[in-house]
Amino acid sequence: MDQKMINGLHHITSISGSARNNVRFYTEILGMQFVKRTINYDSTDTWHLYYGNRAGDPGSITTFFPFTGITKGKSGNQSVVSAQYSVAEGSLDFWMERLKTHHIGYRGPFNRFDEQYIQFDDFDGIHIELVFNRHDQRLGSSTAGISKNHGIKGLYSVTLSYASSEATLGFLTRYMDHHIANQTSERIRLFSGENKPGHFLDIISRPAVPNQVAGTGTVHHLAFQTSNETSQIQLQSQLTEAGINVSDVMDRQYFKSVYFREPGGVLFEIATSGPGFLIDESLDTLGENLMLPHWLEDKRHEIEAALSPL
Repeated sequence: MDQKMINGLHHITSISGSARNNVRFYTEILGMQFVKRTINYDSTDTWHLYYGNRAGDPGSITTFFPFTGITKGKSGNQSVVSAQYSVAEGSLDFWMERLKTHHIGYRGPFNRFDEQYIQFDDFDGIHIELVFNRHDQRLGSSTAGISKNHGIKGLYSVTLSYASSEATLGFLTRYMDHHIANQTSERIRLFSGENKPGHFLDIISRPAVPNQVAGTGTVHHLAFQTSNETSQIQLQSQLTEAGINVSDVMDRQYFKSVYFREPGGVLFEIATSGPGFLIDESLDTLGENLMLPHWLEDKRHEIEAALSPL
């Protein structure tokens, strides 16, 4: 497989409850850019909300399907159990104070692989870590009360949990162009493309933990980045030949995607780097309006009427 076929993380998608609370947490408290407000193309009465850095670059993105009235989920094995975001090494005190100000309880600071991090949960119980590091050259997101020096730069890593991680580890290293970057007795850190934040993937094994129960407050799927449609189709073919049931290519407007479950049971996506989130909005108006794909534009009125207010 070409060394750069998989080039880090693209996005992580989770299930939330209140759409309004979700927007408040990620834009007002964490200070992330509201990159895109659109809908779940497979369930058009549901928002699909995207947050990330100012331009919505791949590897900075976290997205949500907000649902009201569904059962709260339970974190567990065969799932992504935490999203780690990258911030500057000297921002620890700033973030501890900011979280206190917004009455968000946090745990830590702790140390992992010689870097400090803190843990907390969003309003729906999704587990978040801020990792304070000097290796990420991306610019931080700035907003009221948060400068670029302290802002979130994008995804640092995600953590997957299994009763036994052997099958997934073998799959990632053999078919998904991942390499071991570091490990302890409790955690294996992999990378794809480059050994740096935004390209990491952590795996932990917890034999006594039950599997995830899907619902609000749980991660739906994890997306990896590939350069273009050519590399995506090549990956699709290689995975199919390896016995993986891969979906057809799906047009997500801002990227194209294929989906499959890896041997450990987690839903993976391979998404193209482009065309990106600026194809239908300018940088200065990004995330301000409901954007629909051309095949749903004639249903705009009924779609808007069915969506919960933000």
